[in-house]
Amino acid sequence: MILLDAKAWFTCHCRGWGIDWRKLVLVACVMTTAGALLQLCAMSDTSNIWHLFPPVMVSSFNTLNSTVQVGESLHPQATVEQFPPVPTAPFNLKDSIVSPVSLSDVENVSGVSSTRNPARQGGDLKVMAQPVGNVSSESSRAKERGGTENLKNNRDPKVLGVWAQPIGNVSSDSNRANEGGGAENLNNGRDPKVLAKPAGNVSSESNLANEGGGTENLNNDRDPKVMAQPRGNVPAAGKSTRSSHSGKPIWSMSPDQALLYVKKEIENAPAITDDPDLHAPIFRNISVFKRSYELMEKILKVYIYKDGPRPIFHTPQLRGIYASEGWFLKLMEENRWFVVSDPNRAHLFYLPYSARQLEVALYVPDSHNMRPLSVFLKDYVNMLAAKYPFWNRTRGSDHFLVACHDWGPYTTTAHDELCKNTIKALCNADASEGIFIPGKDVSLPETLIRTPRRPLRDLGGKPISLRSILAFFAGNMHGRVRPTLLKYWEGKDEDMKIYGPLPNRITRKMSYIQHMKSSKFCICPMGYEVNSPRIVEAIYFECVPVIIADNFVPPLYEVLDWSAFSVTVAEKDIPNLKEILLKIPLRRYISMQTNVKRLQKHFLWHSKPIKYDMFHMILHSIWFNRLNQIQIQQQ
Repeated sequence: MILLDAKAWFTCHCRGWGIDWRKLVLVACVMTTAGALLQLCAMSDTSNIWHLFPPVMVSSFNTLNSTVQVGESLHPQATVEQFPPVPTAPFNLKDSIVSPVSLSDVENVSGVSSTRNPARQGGDLKVMAQPVGNVSSESSRAKERGGTENLKNNRDPKVLGVWAQPIGNVSSDSNRANEGGGAENLNNGRDPKVLAKPAGNVSSESNLANEGGGTENLNNDRDPKVMAQPRGNVPAAGKSTRSSHSGKPIWSMSPDQALLYVKKEIENAPAITDDPDLHAPIFRNISVFKRSYELMEKILKVYIYKDGPRPIFHTPQLRGIYASEGWFLKLMEENRWFVVSDPNRAHLFYLPYSARQLEVALYVPDSHNMRPLSVFLKDYVNMLAAKYPFWNRTRGSDHFLVACHDWGPYTTTAHDELCKNTIKALCNADASEGIFIPGKDVSLPETLIRTPRRPLRDLGGKPISLRSILAFFAGNMHGRVRPTLLKYWEGKDEDMKIYGPLPNRITRKMSYIQHMKSSKFCICPMGYEVNSPRIVEAIYFECVPVIIADNFVPPLYEVLDWSAFSVTVAEKDIPNLKEILLKIPLRRYISMQTNVKRLQKHFLWHSKPIKYDMFHMILHSIWFNRLNQIQIQQQ
């Protein structure tokens, strides 16, 4: 009765005051609840309140837009779900704030799963950590256990908040417990699309996890979008983490053991008939190439010798017809994915010199004496052999050099092991002189770079219907082939545009590049040596190259099928050149020209290398021939 009277009095006066009593009661309830919550949060030890909650609890909290579910039931095992595709949504720095709810607030957490949704900052995906296993912690510092140690983002110091990664069953008060698992000394040079790596008892179906073990001191310089690689005991549904011939995880193998494993994997490569990133007709064996390239990306480590005076060493020349050696040197030394600082981990050793710079520094003009160049290189190799154990270990067979200058092969002849054992990537790939050895050495593409800041300038060409010229060549007269070419075809046929240096009267109407873009076939005769930059130029301008150079091994011959996109004419058949070209059916020509366009991506230089470009194709051929060398030794 008293309550009813109080309610009536309160209602009457609230109406008189213009106040809704229901709202006033609601405000009072909210304030009371808020006060209780504030007192609860102020408690220094929250462990004694969890008994208030039911055994089945679902507590979700967000960090970097990634929802971590604290399990619906307290099981002793935890699983790591396979990661979904990496999102590319723009990132707001405000979204990087980590939720105040942390794993250290929960006792005996289990059944923890984490789904990846990395945020982006300036286009670079950040790192998400994944708590795994049962965790018992007595201090907030335990949150760092298993976390990413010595994480470096060389370009963007604003590293986002990272959830700690407890590994296995962790119970420790020591900071040393924090070193268990996690990505150790993770260096990300430019583009860190790398997820944290859970360790301990992990069950995962990821193929990368199946390759066995995490990578320590992981360096990423390209854009590999590398998935995490669990370390420790990894029972997986896919392939075993251990190699079939040794029973060891890949990450624990020595470099020689890893190469033998790779060779066996390539021999059993799964058959591929179509691939969205590769055009099968231009490859000798797309299945072998695909598997070899994948394993190169996962396993290959290169050590670059820091010795050697400038400008001969470590000084790339990026302009001109010998620019291939300079571009490879530049991109290799900038690389953080393949390059390692510990030579004991390396599968290959790079001699970072430039044959062009060697010629500029040491050659006496008009002396016709290359002896000083070869002696200099011989002394350099002897110095390395005396200073380090790596050359003598294999007699130089796991070392390689890249030289595009015509004299590149001859500068190696003073040192027997350098000439016979070392893998030489040479533009002057002449199989008749006994210096270039097919199957061991690599034919290096010779690329004419006019503008280093725009190496891809003027790419492309006219469609077939607008290519009115049957065949085109213009260039200086040197070597044995070009004078013969002009003798038979200069000014003899309207369909055959064959010149020496392109006359001014012609260039006023159509430039050199416009001629190549308007021709069905581009003639690529040898000069002083068998190599010619016109081969790659023809590919750039989507013109089918016609190679006239006996004994020349075409670029990247170990993986590319040159008969699918080029024509090879013997030097003795120059008088029959037009007849040979006209005999090619239109359907065949269309196929070849289409293949040239699909091939083009493999011959492009990028200031930041991308998958399957020129840098990676050259490195792959060196890697592939090293494996081939091991196969020869085993037989």
